[in-house]
Amino acid sequence: MPNSDSYFRDIFSAHQPRIHRYLKRMVGAEEAEDLTQEVFAKVSQALPSFEGKAQLSTWIYRIATNKAIDRLRSASFRKSKESVPADDVVAEFQVALKDEKNPTADKKLIEDEMNQCIRNYIANLPGSYRAVVTLSELEGFKNREIADILEISLDTVKIRLHRARARLKKEFERGCHFFHTEDSDLACAPDQKIPKPE
Repeated sequence: MPNSDSYFRDIFSAHQPRIHRYLKRMVGAEEAEDLTQEVFAKVSQALPSFEGKAQLSTWIYRIATNKAIDRLRSASFRKSKESVPADDVVAEFQVALKDEKNPTADKKLIEDEMNQCIRNYIANLPGSYRAVVTLSELEGFKNREIADILEISLDTVKIRLHRARARLKKEFERGCHFFHTEDSDLACAPDQKIPKPE
């Protein structure tokens, strides 16, 4: 192994931005700062024993996921987050609208309304479901990679994704009114008060 300090710095530089973004999506921006530091402290500590049985990035995501799920389950997190900051959890979640360099004010308003429809629902998913949805839909991992990161079977990944998507779909149908804009873009508006995350 190369000089351990410089090797760790290279790993940190290469992986910190993605891990931080992932943790923001899992636990919110405020918690993600501290959790990212905890993840890389664990990486630094465990790096000498890393055997290379999985890809380095998979191993780091596994550590991050375990830390995030532990945080989501903690009583102190639930108490301090009566409402998980939805803007933080899914701030980068882009839904069904075309990406434009200069969106019109109408498009921006529609996008904001649509994001508001889904933010709290995603934040309400149990940690294990939120992890697979975030890794699949937001981080772009394939099911096999998710199985490696979470150390679960491929079938379990598929089941959790299916259940999470079904749960989201049911909640969306109950609380959001979907429609197409004049440009045929999918949009939504809340039908009723969106529930706060538990």
